Amino acid sequence: MGGWGLIEVLRGTKAKRAVRSCLIMIYALGLALPLAGCLLDGENPEPRLNIPQAYDGGPRDPVAADAALPRLDWWRGFRSPELAATIEEARTANFDIAAAVARIVQADAQSRMAGSALLPGVNFNAMAARCSPMQSACNYSGSSGGPDQNMLSASLTASYEIDFWGKNRSALRAAAGTAVASRYNREVVELATVVTAATAYFQVLTTQDRLQVARDNLKSAVRVLNLIQERLNTGTATVLDVAQQESLVDTQRAAIPPLEQTLRQNRIALAVLMGRTPESVHIRGGSLRSIAVPRVTPGLPSELLMQRPDIREAEAALAAANANIQNARAQMLPSITLTGAGGYQSAVLATLLRPESAVYSLAAGLAQPVFDGWRLQSNLDLQRAKQDELLQNYRKTVISAFGDVENALDDIRKTAERLRLQNDVAVSSRLAFDISAQRLSGGTVDLITVLQTQQALFQAQDMLVQARLAHVQAIVSLYQALGGGWQ
Repeated sequence: MGGWGLIEVLRGTKAKRAVRSCLIMIYALGLALPLAGCLLDGENPEPRLNIPQAYDGGPRDPVAADAALPRLDWWRGFRSPELAATIEEARTANFDIAAAVARIVQADAQSRMAGSALLPGVNFNAMAARCSPMQSACNYSGSSGGPDQNMLSASLTASYEIDFWGKNRSALRAAAGTAVASRYNREVVELATVVTAATAYFQVLTTQDRLQVARDNLKSAVRVLNLIQERLNTGTATVLDVAQQESLVDTQRAAIPPLEQTLRQNRIALAVLMGRTPESVHIRGGSLRSIAVPRVTPGLPSELLMQRPDIREAEAALAAANANIQNARAQMLPSITLTGAGGYQSAVLATLLRPESAVYSLAAGLAQPVFDGWRLQSNLDLQRAKQDELLQNYRKTVISAFGDVENALDDIRKTAERLRLQNDVAVSSRLAFDISAQRLSGGTVDLITVLQTQQALFQAQDMLVQARLAHVQAIVSLYQALGGGWQ
């Protein structure tokens, strides 16, 4: 490191010469300013992504694509007051969201710390000393002499680094980019929390529906068992027939406890998302059949870049990396520092604030890195590698976002078709079981046929509930893939 400085602690015309010398030096250093343009050109790479004109699984007409865009409170489209209340509480009380907010505060503080380098630093200094005349701390003009001397001083010192090369400004931009990324991270966390809460609530409704189906099927199986036992008493059925039906009854009865356990777990998960203890939360639930199925369109792919918070977060992180490269490059250039001090110094307190006790100092310094073991060059290489990593993450995030929308659109179509077909299966299975049960009471049907129609009905009803859940989850996935509500 090389440097030089000018220091004067004089009065009168000598002070003017000192100020003039500092200004001449600063002007000479300023002649190098045009070099900063070519040395600090930012390396802002282009993502070079091909944005499709429309989604393969979405409408081709732009008007149709924007017909039913998600609202900010998209969860209200399911028309469930309890779901809306649960999500609203989760948005305000969830601990993950609160932690994300704390990260925003930290990033803002880091940004202010980085910006402080652009302002001068000012300090107040006061000192009182008594020492022998040989000590340098007491050797000043106007000392009283004698075996011991007093020294009293009060001064203000200021220092400022001229940001010729943009080192401090780029550090501020990097910190500001990180602060912006933290805000988008909060939106990512909030969207994930809302989606998780909605999914858990729908799981509660689905489990309640499955429990109702299992209990109804258990009643039907018991009723058939009673009919078979009556036939056994009359000699038209065998003990094997009774044992087979009892096995089916036991199977239906054994299916209920796991569903009750799943219901309890989903309610606990909702309580945790709401930031409350499980015993303080009561989720009434109901039936998934009461949930409305909202219609939603994806909009245009180009709009997704502005709507997905994870894309915006990756974009802000990449901008911060670009600024870090500029900062690393500027650290390899000379640093120019101005310092000044002014105050009073005297051996007697009564004369401390008199004009003849005034002192000052002015200094300007230039420091240029010469050899540091390639530390600065290695830091520049490090920042470039980080930039490339974040660029690839940004590209992946964008491509993955398009894939998420396509998958969600395809899931909505396929689950809707599955739901329609499964409903047909449940209707036909119900009809077959009712007919076999009627013939069983009349003694005109084979018991194997009755068992087969029972099992088919029980399975079809359970699969219908799960198909309804899959369709609702596909819609929630589309909302998530689109970044939540549109503004």
